[in-house]
Amino acid sequence: MTYIDIIGFLAGTFTTLALVPQAVKACKTKHTKDISFGWILILTIGVFLWLAYGILINSLPIIIANGLTLILSLIVLILKMKYK
Repeated sequence: MTYIDIIGFLAGTFTTLALVPQAVKACKTKHTKDISFGWILILTIGVFLWLAYGILINSLPIIIANGLTLILSLIVLILKMKYK
């Protein structure tokens, strides 16, 4: 593993972890009023595209990070639609 891969994994870890508190809070409280629908929709689309890009260039750090982030952003997006 190169230092470039390590930087990629670290970046992916932090960006993925950034959504965890929001997803947990939304699941626990069933309250999503303060989450912008536009923001979570755009984020989800962007993360999906990053995942597709990672697959196309065969970059494991991009695939793992964006695969996990896509799951979290989809959870928040679904909860936003469910609890509006």
